[in-house]
Amino acid sequence: MSAVVADRMAITDLLYRYAELIDAGDFDGVGVLLGRGSFMGVAGAQSIADLFAGTTRRFPEFGNTPRTRHLVLNPIVEVDGDVASARSTFCVVQQTSMVPLQPIVVGRYADTFSRDGDDWYFTARTVVIEMLGDVSDHLLIDPRQFTQE
Repeated sequence: MSAVVADRMAITDLLYRYAELIDAGDFDGVGVLLGRGSFMGVAGAQSIADLFAGTTRRFPEFGNTPRTRHLVLNPIVEVDGDVASARSTFCVVQQTSMVPLQPIVVGRYADTFSRDGDDWYFTARTVVIEMLGDVSDHLLIDPRQFTQE
């Protein structure tokens, strides 16, 4: 496997790891994953973890998860030496006792990365919400402030 392909795969794994951590309700893990960079302007692992814990509903009866599946789609990764960028789309689906299984939000991620030795890490993640459904059982904030018209 070429080095470029290996780098792209490693970065794509980071995109998928984020989705896995969010859906598990592991906001401390999200903070660690993004903590060397920033998420929507928030920097530092603990601050990022606190942001997710303060804005995302979790259901103790379901393992303290948000009852979501974040689907990361169509990642395009561009590598230039020890820095990289990625753009991808996402769709979040949710099902709770109050909300039937349905898509609740669709948008785009814009990410940047750096490499430290052999390991890639996020340096910034920006989320652009393009379509917003019923997030009443998901978020503890009004996400319309992030919606792109």
